[in-house]
Amino acid sequence: MSLFSELPKYWLDGAVRGLHGFRRGVGEAYPAEEDPPPTTPYEVVYEGGKTRLRYYPAVGEPLATPILICYSLVKRPFILDLLPGRSVVETLTKSGLDVYFIDWVPPTQADSWRGFDAYVNGDLANAVRAIQIREGVEQVSLLGYCFGGLLTTMYAALYPDQVKNLINFTLPLDMSVKELPTQALMDKISPETLKLLTEVHGNCPSWFMKAAFDAMAPVHHALDKYVGLYRGKDNTDYVQMFDLFEKWMNSDVPMAGQIFREMIEELNHKNALVKNEFQIRGQAVDLQSISCPVLNVIGQHDDVVHPQSSLPLVDLVGSQDATNLVFPTGHIGAAVSTGAQKKLWPQVGTWLRERDMLGH
Repeated sequence: MSLFSELPKYWLDGAVRGLHGFRRGVGEAYPAEEDPPPTTPYEVVYEGGKTRLRYYPAVGEPLATPILICYSLVKRPFILDLLPGRSVVETLTKSGLDVYFIDWVPPTQADSWRGFDAYVNGDLANAVRAIQIREGVEQVSLLGYCFGGLLTTMYAALYPDQVKNLINFTLPLDMSVKELPTQALMDKISPETLKLLTEVHGNCPSWFMKAAFDAMAPVHHALDKYVGLYRGKDNTDYVQMFDLFEKWMNSDVPMAGQIFREMIEELNHKNALVKNEFQIRGQAVDLQSISCPVLNVIGQHDDVVHPQSSLPLVDLVGSQDATNLVFPTGHIGAAVSTGAQKKLWPQVGTWLRERDMLGH
């Protein structure tokens, strides 16, 4: 059977997935119950606000300081625990870390008021407090993924005494960098478009965020990936990865209207966080207040967040122990590639272990 005779089947499947995504975008969010089974067992130890706090116990003797993973608000989080050997969570637990993980509850229209204040001073602060009480510790290490890194960075600036270590990967920090389609697209959102999106939908609908991701590589999303699937159709592992990745790519959820407005108006258009002009509840978010050790993980070939957008963090924080770790991978590869699991994340575990022993 020829390649081109098979393509319509894959295109149709993609169209159906897209239609489901559109329906959820204008109605309900991608339902969490459709997540694939977790690779790493966990229990939910706290629920409140828009958070469910998962706990993944360390394998073996745990380090003294637990780590809290703050995921992005845009898609479901199973990309960080995808498959055995392709799981950030699994690798960190095997490095001796008690891992806590914020599973964000998708916002409804009633949550459109929720901005950075609600997520940072509310949900993230409550999750940290729950860990402090449960573990009997004063400090927690934070790990922020993509947009989640903005939340962890703000938290570390506002509550420096509570953060033992700050790790971000693929952090979209300096919004003056416009080399990639997603960042350029956000820059083009006019006040009129922003008002229309949030007034009509209450929140930024999931289909809008998906369109932004698809705009990065339209040929890939329309054709190339299906060619790759056809060529790898006899490889069971490849097909399984393709199916899970497609599921994740279509797991879009809305973003609360207020935080979307603040992201566009303050962080993107004004670059206020980098310029030390961003405030939450009247309090300046001063990156110089971040005094804990900082590890800034950057994908050298990131096609979502340009490396130049992430790099400035170490020069903006007040920490005397701040490092950029540039790894030869892309945005998603930093989470799921076998190279990242064998080399990058064990290196992150070692970095944390060294600082745990030094008692920073």
